[in-house]
Amino acid sequence: MTDLASPATNSPIAALRTAYLAVRNMLGRLPFSLIQLAMRISIGFVFFNSGLLKARSFEFAVKLFQDEYRLPLLPPELAARLAMSVEIVVPLFLFAGLATRLATLPLLGMVIVIQVLVYPQAWVEHLLWASALVVLLTRGPGVLSLDHLIERRLAQQKAD
Repeated sequence: MTDLASPATNSPIAALRTAYLAVRNMLGRLPFSLIQLAMRISIGFVFFNSGLLKARSFEFAVKLFQDEYRLPLLPPELAARLAMSVEIVVPLFLFAGLATRLATLPLLGMVIVIQVLVYPQAWVEHLLWASALVVLLTRGPGVLSLDHLIERRLAQQKAD
């Protein structure tokens, strides 16, 4: 009599499970730093491209802030200039992996403002952006970053 809890080793289910475990183990060996780098680049370009678009047609950006975004407390021209500046400068820090955790904060703030005040129906996209930023905030930029090189250098100096 065979045990029903453990399928025979030659069964298709056992072969499928073995293949699944092999693929899962292979994917588990992918360095997390590559994923962190991809997150830094992808979320950085979301904001960087938006900032470039505002810079290329600043008058249109002001009009958007005036007619569509309508942020409270900020005049449209100031809001457009602030958004453009943050969207162009902060992603550069993400690309380099420099002050990465700090750089995520203004972008997370922008995501929250966009979600709450501008496009609440686009929560799926905003959740994706926020998720990538929260991973970078909580886990850091990874070893493929200037932050990592600086931390390594400081640790060496402290050890000496």
